[in-house]
Amino acid sequence: MRERIIETSLQQFLEHGIRKMTLQKLVLVLGISTKTMYKYFSNKEALLEDCLGLHYRGADHGISEMLKDSPNPVAAIVSVYSKSMELDFGTNHLFYHDLNYYYPALQDRVMKEQVSGAFKKIILLIQQGINEEYFLAYLKAPIVFETLSAMYTSVTRNSVYKSREQKNELIKHTMMVYLRGICTEKGLQVIRQLKEISI
Repeated sequence: MRERIIETSLQQFLEHGIRKMTLQKLVLVLGISTKTMYKYFSNKEALLEDCLGLHYRGADHGISEMLKDSPNPVAAIVSVYSKSMELDFGTNHLFYHDLNYYYPALQDRVMKEQVSGAFKKIILLIQQGINEEYFLAYLKAPIVFETLSAMYTSVTRNSVYKSREQKNELIKHTMMVYLRGICTEKGLQVIRQLKEISI
């Protein structure tokens, strides 16, 4: 029952946003009593935490698969952040908007627990890019990752960037400017050839 509540609630949060879905609405969708809901979850945030755990475990797997299929470190990193932007500003934008604006600490905590494997892979990928001369030789991979993460967070959690239509512009004016700046000429050639973003 607990797993069913988590899976169904996650689908409802993704479809309608977190703020609009109260525990009462979820109880109706699930066809269970309020007592049953409270047997498993003391409040909406406790339920959301488990929903995010399920969601980000899937994301961790998805990122790992994406990194496997990329031809080089630059293309892989652009793919990961482009896909992330697509999620944040795409069909489930209400979910991500609510998450970024009303539950950022919870999101950070669950991501740290559930996506740490993918984060480590991205750091290794950045190091590979440095070793293979796609990125500047003096760079430190963990610091590059932290910088990319901080830039991404500033875009997704800043009220200036609420418009979904700005997605490509956001990528070009933040992540891509930074990525271009850390690339060697070899890395810049990869960026110029990428089709998923028009620069």
